[in-house]
Amino acid sequence: MGSASREALAQAQTAITGRLAQAAGSELLQAASRIAESPALAAALGDASAPAEAKTQLIERLFGGFSAGARSVLSAAVQGRWSTVDEFVDGVEELGLRAESASNAGLSDELLAIADVISGNHELQLSLASKLADPAGKVALISRLVDGKVSASAARVVTHLVASARGRKIDSALRRAARTAADQNGSELATVTVAAPLSADQQSRLARALEQSAGRPVTLKIVIDPSLVGGIRIQIADDIIDGSVRARLDDLRVKLAA
Repeated sequence: MGSASREALAQAQTAITGRLAQAAGSELLQAASRIAESPALAAALGDASAPAEAKTQLIERLFGGFSAGARSVLSAAVQGRWSTVDEFVDGVEELGLRAESASNAGLSDELLAIADVISGNHELQLSLASKLADPAGKVALISRLVDGKVSASAARVVTHLVASARGRKIDSALRRAARTAADQNGSELATVTVAAPLSADQQSRLARALEQSAGRPVTLKIVIDPSLVGGIRIQIADDIIDGSVRARLDDLRVKLAA
């Protein structure tokens, strides 16, 4: 996301407060889907050169049935100067995710669990990724998987991401959404990939070290990947620390081939 979009998003986030109606997250996700489906609407609302007042009036006209809080977040979003229209759409979606997580502290964990289920089922991955499959059928498929097993907010996020995939892999989109949810609740989500399981003591020490570096709580997501051979690979947001044996071997191969 460009610097202008990051600034616009940060400004719009200030409208997400504890006073938002519980429906606000769902409404913002609905708005993101509607805007994404209409290039003309996305251009009208995401155009940095268009008058902010005109865009706010358009929000009121199109989304007048939404809660006052959801409309205030959308109005804050359209007043920003986004780098691109696509990033504006992504920003509205992120605001919806943040609004959902503001009322569900466990949303991040739920989304990660669903991502793991999808990653571990190749047939399910193919069904959700198919460009030939009916979008409504995909939503019905994922709804059967999650309904009654996760919170209503987690189910809303998952079905939204499936219905509005926009070329994204659903498990990857869920993990990104989980990081956003964790951030909204004041913590970092660290994906730790190792060749063999870590002991409880090792996990505790690693979490403390990462928390000292990040300056706030860190939730670890442990992934076992024997191909690493040894060592550890850590990803926090877009930062990656790769101290795995595989990475060192790859570096050595590059140097030998030079």
